[in-house]
Amino acid sequence: MMYPYRMSDDNNPALRSSIINSIPVSNIYIYCGYTDMRRSIDGLAATIKQVFKLDPCARTLYLFCGRDSGKMKCLLWEGDGFILLYKRLENGGRFQWPRKESEARLITPQQLRWLLEGLNIEQPRALRKVPSVLVI
Repeated sequence: MMYPYRMSDDNNPALRSSIINSIPVSNIYIYCGYTDMRRSIDGLAATIKQVFKLDPCARTLYLFCGRDSGKMKCLLWEGDGFILLYKRLENGGRFQWPRKESEARLITPQQLRWLLEGLNIEQPRALRKVPSVLVI
């Protein structure tokens, strides 16, 4: 069967970008420990509320990873229900997931991009934004 559009084109950055990066959210939290990947929406929402004392119904993207660092789940409240995204890397790929137990850490959209590209969310050589200074 022929498809009218090519679903994968490494030369086209628009097609290469992740759907997760395109979701408009207020905050992004990553759960740094291990998550039981059998948990569903209700189990992940309960973890967000009970363990981290955060609001699962905020316009926030919550990221979870199991012991096998090749799979992640993302939970997002969209106003009328939850969205649960599941990503599994192929060919033995692994996310560089921070593993400090029992911590939900606020990360930036850039750190999310690094994570999805297989990089560590701490990039010591990355340029940091500096506050503007008025020079006369």
